[in-house]
Amino acid sequence: MARLGHAVVQAAVPSASRFADGAPYRFEIPSVEGPEVLEAVVAEADRLGVPVARTSQGSGVMMLTDAEITRMARIGAERGMEVNLFLGPRAAWDTGGQAKLTQAVSAAARGNAVVAACVADALRACSLGIRSLLVGDLGVLEVLRELKEDGTLPAGLVLKTSVLMPLTNAPTAAVYERLGATTVNVGTDLTVPHLAEIRAATRLPIDLYLEVPDDQGGFVRFYEAVEIVRAAAPVYLKMGLRNAPNIYPSGGHLGAVPKELGRERVRRAALVQRLIEQLDPELKRPAGGPAADLGVPVI
Repeated sequence: MARLGHAVVQAAVPSASRFADGAPYRFEIPSVEGPEVLEAVVAEADRLGVPVARTSQGSGVMMLTDAEITRMARIGAERGMEVNLFLGPRAAWDTGGQAKLTQAVSAAARGNAVVAACVADALRACSLGIRSLLVGDLGVLEVLRELKEDGTLPAGLVLKTSVLMPLTNAPTAAVYERLGATTVNVGTDLTVPHLAEIRAATRLPIDLYLEVPDDQGGFVRFYEAVEIVRAAAPVYLKMGLRNAPNIYPSGGHLGAVPKELGRERVRRAALVQRLIEQLDPELKRPAGGPAADLGVPVI
């Protein structure tokens, strides 16, 4: 493995890599399912002084109206914040049976027609100003890379891989980068040495749940935050929630639940921020606001 460039790490070596603005870590708030939730999240972030760099959505572009996407893009543009939307239909919502039994294929695109639907979602979102998309299928990822290269999609479009695409080792991270990923979600249960191995294999930002939804393991890793940042920088710390309902696909039928979950995710980020600053005051706090490597909407 060492000869192939993927040495087994016993003890993590601190990463010298950083985001474009020099920060070693940023906060991402996931499951921001529409403009009302986004407004609640940014209001809570302002109240608690949490620099949220990115929000991500899980229900998909197809579950939002043009007006909702435009409203979310406007909020992101005004704040210099990345707004990330999930692409298209997925196997778990499709007519097949395998995804009902295992999450391993739950975000896969079943058949070329579904790949085409993901492309349609990408084109629509970008036409409305979005510059960051969440991808759950390997083939879709490569197709989107090709569309970026030929100018069909914006060159600076962020392609973020989903946690539903298994990424648990360095060689896989290198494959994702070659296929067009610009930021990579990794397995929720990876150790700090595992993260150091992935960091050695790719220049891309790593996305890691610091509090993990129950259907992805349910871990709460707040006290590992400093070691994770040291080993994996640049890293997006994703604030999921344990003991919370799955709200995909979201909508008005869920009432205030998505907004309250969003506010609580920001509160969790504030707890982590305090802990990092106490345990390692030398780690640079994210500044917030626009940065060259963020997929900030264009309106």
